[in-house]
Amino acid sequence: MTATQMNAEMLRNMSIIAEDENLLKRAVKYLRKLVAEKNNDSTLLSEEEFFARIDEARDQIRRGEGVEMLPDESLDDFLKRIG
Repeated sequence: MTATQMNAEMLRNMSIIAEDENLLKRAVKYLRKLVAEKNNDSTLLSEEEFFARIDEARDQIRRGEGVEMLPDESLDDFLKRIG
């Protein structure tokens, strides 16, 4: 499903929910919970953090500290080798 399709489906469902005060309260409560989860997600990076990590990885490669996955090496084997 594309983002446009999901957006259209969400708007259709919101128009139904908007007609029922109890459903609307429940939806708002759930949306607040989703936003709080997103704000507390430690795996999310800001744009600055993301590009800083890329720059650091490039510097590591230039210094010869990069780790390369070998041809025909499985991801599991690679992770075991570098871990």
